[in-house]
Amino acid sequence: MRTLISSVFVSLDGVVEAPGGEPGYRNSGWTFKEVEFVPEAYALKGQEQEEAGAMLLGRASYEAFSAVWPDMEDFARYKTLPKYVVSTTLTEDELVDNWGETTILRSLDEVAALKETEGGPIIMHGSATLGRALSDAGLIDRYHLLVFPLLLGAGKRLFSQTDKDAQKLELVEHEVYSNGIQKNVFDVVR
Repeated sequence: MRTLISSVFVSLDGVVEAPGGEPGYRNSGWTFKEVEFVPEAYALKGQEQEEAGAMLLGRASYEAFSAVWPDMEDFARYKTLPKYVVSTTLTEDELVDNWGETTILRSLDEVAALKETEGGPIIMHGSATLGRALSDAGLIDRYHLLVFPLLLGAGKRLFSQTDKDAQKLELVEHEVYSNGIQKNVFDVVR
């Protein structure tokens, strides 16, 4: 069984919306506008690229990342990985042709089936709506959280407000950087 990892930039109050400058959100770009850049705080991103066997994205994150990542040297490894986009509306002709193999999944059941295949970990970047649904369905195995020392108030949240049983997490790695960013890696305890 493959490990599904949710990799997220998150504010201290749980907001994950528009960390990279996506339009339409009041605090868009908060990861680089409000916090000093310290390279070592992002080392986890390079490690994820090297260890991942596939990428999983929701439609909105796919559309945002596929517009820029295929031509960025910093994300060159992702060009070679198989990508899976979970969407009920995306069509094959809307996929970009310069980012390698991409498969559209239509349901969480298809994500569960993907996890049963052979291969390395599946990394999911961004994808707030998908992430909440996968978490609620018990399909996420690990969280890679870069927690920013910011309170953003309104915005899309990392976790849903679904009334459910407690889910225990085990902290397996952590570090704090000089700019206040905290790396927290949690495994979901089953």
